[in-house]
Amino acid sequence: MSNRHFSKEDILRIAQEQHVRFIRLQFTDLLGTIKNVEIPVSQLEKALDNKIMFDGSSIEGYVRIEESDMYLYPDLNTWVIFPWVTDGKVGRLICDVYMPDGTPFAGDPRGILKRCLTEAHDMGFDSMNVGPEPEFFLFKTDSHGNPTLELNDQGGYFDLAPTDLGENCRRDIVLTLEEMGFEIEASHHEVAPGQHEIDFKYADAVTAADQIQTFKLVVKTIARQHGLHATFMPKPLFGVNGSGMHCHQSLFNGQHNAFYDESDGLGLSATARHYMAGILRHARAFAAITNPTVNSYKRLVPGYEAPCYVAWSASNRSPMIRIPASRGLGTRVEVRNPDPAANPYLAMAVMLKAGLDGIKHKMKLPQATDRNIYVMSEEEREQEGIPSLPASLEEALNELRRSEVVCDALGEHALSHFLELKEIEWDIFRTHVHAWERDQYLTLY
Repeated sequence: MSNRHFSKEDILRIAQEQHVRFIRLQFTDLLGTIKNVEIPVSQLEKALDNKIMFDGSSIEGYVRIEESDMYLYPDLNTWVIFPWVTDGKVGRLICDVYMPDGTPFAGDPRGILKRCLTEAHDMGFDSMNVGPEPEFFLFKTDSHGNPTLELNDQGGYFDLAPTDLGENCRRDIVLTLEEMGFEIEASHHEVAPGQHEIDFKYADAVTAADQIQTFKLVVKTIARQHGLHATFMPKPLFGVNGSGMHCHQSLFNGQHNAFYDESDGLGLSATARHYMAGILRHARAFAAITNPTVNSYKRLVPGYEAPCYVAWSASNRSPMIRIPASRGLGTRVEVRNPDPAANPYLAMAVMLKAGLDGIKHKMKLPQATDRNIYVMSEEEREQEGIPSLPASLEEALNELRRSEVVCDALGEHALSHFLELKEIEWDIFRTHVHAWERDQYLTLY
C-alpha cells in the first residue's frame, strides 16, 4: 500500500474502467472508529478537488453544531477498490479533515499524527517507520448474526487446521489484504483459543495507521462472510491472553536508520536509547491513548504475556519495550503495551512525541531488565526502579492530565474531548453493577 502513487487522472480512469459505482470517503473519529461519507461515482471529481463537505457536529469528539461544516481532502495514494463488493463496485479514499478556511481541523487524528511527524522532521528525522501487530479473536455468531462467546476453535500458538477452524477465514483475510496491496509477512494462530495475528510489512507512520484501519475493516468484513464475529476488544475472555497491538518503530534520516549504531554492544544508537528513555518516561501518561478502554486494563495484568511494567530488554518478553534481534536497517524498538482498541493515529502520535522528548532532552535510558519481572516482588521492582503501567482507565486518565508532553501531542481540542468521553465511560463502568458482583455477594449478604 505504501508504494502506491495515484494521480487524480489515474483514479478517474480506474474508476471508469473498473465500473466503480460508489466512493467511500473515510476518516477516523476521536475514538478510532472509521466514518464514511459515501458518494456516487459522478461526484468523484468533486471529491478529488477537496469539495465534499460533511457535518462535523455528528461525529464523536469533533465540533459543536454552530461550527459543523468541514471538508474532506482525500489522500490519493489510499485509493483502493473493495474486493468483496461484486455488484456495484465501491472505491475507497482515506481523507484528512479541513476547516472551511482551508486549515487542517485540530481534532482530526490523522492530522494530529502528521503534526507530530512535522516536529520529528524539524529535528532531522525524515520518517517514522511503524510495523504494527494487531491481534483479534474470532467468535461464532448466532442465527441472527449476533456474536456469541463461543470460540471458533480450540487452537493454540501456531496451530494449524483441523484444530484451527479459523484457518480458512484467516486465509481469506490474507488474500483480500494482498489484493488490496498489503504485503503480508506472517499469519498465524495466537496463544489463546480463537485468537489470531496477521503481520504486515512496516510502513511510514501515517500509512501504517491507515493500514490498521483498513485491516480492521477487512478482518470484520471477511469474518462475517464466514459466519464469525471478529473483535479487537483487548480482553474478551477471562483467564486467557488478551489481544495486543505491539508497535515496532524506528526513525530514519533518508535511507539511514537513526536507531542503528554498529559500534554499540547492542547495535543501538544514542538516538535509539534517548527515544526509548522518552517512551519509558511518558508511558504511564500515554497509556490512556494506547490502552483507551476500561477493558484494556484487564489485559495489562501479570501472567498473560502482556507487559504491565515500564522497563526494557533485548532478551526477555516481560518488559514493555523489547529490542528485536534484527540489526542494520531493521534495528527497531518494539513497544508492547498498545492494544488494538487504540486509535492508531493518536497512539503513534503520543509514542513519537514521547520518544522525541527523550531525544530532545538526551534522557538517560535505565538499565535493561533481563530477568522475568513477573516473578519479582514489589520491593525488588521498586529497588530496580521499575514502575507499573496504570491499573485502570481512571488512573491512566489522571496520568494523562498531568503530562505536558502527551497533552501537547494531542492538542487542546482532541485532549478536552477525549477526556470528556473517557470520563463518561469510566463513570458508567464505576457505577454499573456487574454480574461478578451479584455472583459474589447476592447470596453471601
